[in-house]
Amino acid sequence: MIVSVMQTLVVPILGLIQQTLHTSAGNVSWVTTATLLSAAVFTPLLGRLGDQRGKKPTLVAVMVVMVAGSVLAALTDSLGWLIVARTMQGAATAIFPLALSVLREQVRHERLHAAMGLVSGTLAFGSGLALVLTGLLTRGADADYHRVFWLATALALLALAAVVFLVPGAGSRTGGRVDVLGTVTLAAALVLLLLPISQGQSWGWTSARTLGSFAGSALMAAVWVLVERRVREPLVDLRMFVFRPVLFTNLAGLFVGFGMFAQFIGVSYLVQMPPALTGYGFGASVLRASVEFLLPATIVSLFAAQFAGALVRRIGARSTLTLGAVVGAAGFAVLTVAHDSPASVIGTGMAIGAGISLGYAAMPALIMASVPLHQSGIANGINSISRSAGSSIGSAVVTSLLAANTIANLPAGVPALPAERQFTISFAVAGVAFGLVGLISLFGLRTKPVLPASQVTADSATGDVQPAESGTGAELEPPVAARA
Repeated sequence: MIVSVMQTLVVPILGLIQQTLHTSAGNVSWVTTATLLSAAVFTPLLGRLGDQRGKKPTLVAVMVVMVAGSVLAALTDSLGWLIVARTMQGAATAIFPLALSVLREQVRHERLHAAMGLVSGTLAFGSGLALVLTGLLTRGADADYHRVFWLATALALLALAAVVFLVPGAGSRTGGRVDVLGTVTLAAALVLLLLPISQGQSWGWTSARTLGSFAGSALMAAVWVLVERRVREPLVDLRMFVFRPVLFTNLAGLFVGFGMFAQFIGVSYLVQMPPALTGYGFGASVLRASVEFLLPATIVSLFAAQFAGALVRRIGARSTLTLGAVVGAAGFAVLTVAHDSPASVIGTGMAIGAGISLGYAAMPALIMASVPLHQSGIANGINSISRSAGSSIGSAVVTSLLAANTIANLPAGVPALPAERQFTISFAVAGVAFGLVGLISLFGLRTKPVLPASQVTADSATGDVQPAESGTGAELEPPVAARA
């Protein structure tokens, strides 16, 4: 939950930060970009360190950095120091893969899927909770963004104390060296990819900076592959990285992350549109948009997470992902053609929230079924990056679409407002993203995981191939006995 809170809490208050710090929209956008880039750099590194040095020590260290960043953000009135603080908060993204690795080591097999489903579902819940709490804390004429970061500090301290005193410290450690060169080249590739995605709207999508960054990302990705093939202890086992279930699960994470932020941003903007000027929308405040229109989807996602683990056990992770894709795509399909009443927006949002939660619950099970125990941290770390990248792309695409076509003949002094069809296009694109998740699940993940022979053991009774050393992998499909 803390991961999502840290990523999302600044989205509704960027305008307030800009106004308070007397800066430009381009400068304040770095408050979100810094977190994204920090997550891209630290998540794979810390996931690997967790595998090598122990999950709990790494988890505690990450959370200490996150608490320090939250305190700095709450105290500063400088944009520069706020960006530094958000960079420190970005390390929180590594919490998610580390937490799943702890579960894999500490939770009994029969309870593992339910536990992973519940923990994964808090990602969607945390994003909605952050929007609601931010709206509550910044309402009124004396709104102050520092309150939001003090809340983040309190939540982070509570989570840190719980981890220190309640999470078992025992667990496997592989040891070994940190692949510094692999970490640097992967970080460079990810930063050069995500930076133009987040800044493309202000830079211009065809500008030299944007196109040059994308080209540089491709070049650094090629360098990273060469490095990983030559070092003795690589950051990422490339066989695992391109292994079909892992590769397609990461692709599914990209599209689910896209859909989640497309819903958050699209619905938030839609319901705040003044109907007297636009002919659509509900004229909602930020607080009303969060509580009335986004909170129901958040609550549904949390409840859905509790059932998602049971679904993974009974029908398989692949089928659960397919179900989530169908529910999410159906929700966006209805939202595309029927967003003229609060009931339709709220109802479709609840369906989309359930679909997101099912997808988030299924993906860790697919990853865990496909990699050995000593690679679970880095594998889930890369999946976390894919979801973050999808969220960033979703934010950039929706923002660009809404700015591409505005209403003409607005009264003087009224800022540009998007035409209604731009929301229709945005929701349709998000629905297509969920449709692609369904296709990935049906066709990209239709085979059972088959790792190299040195890394797997086969269950002769069911024919399922299980990752060696794990003992807790989740089959892509349930065993024959379970299906019967």
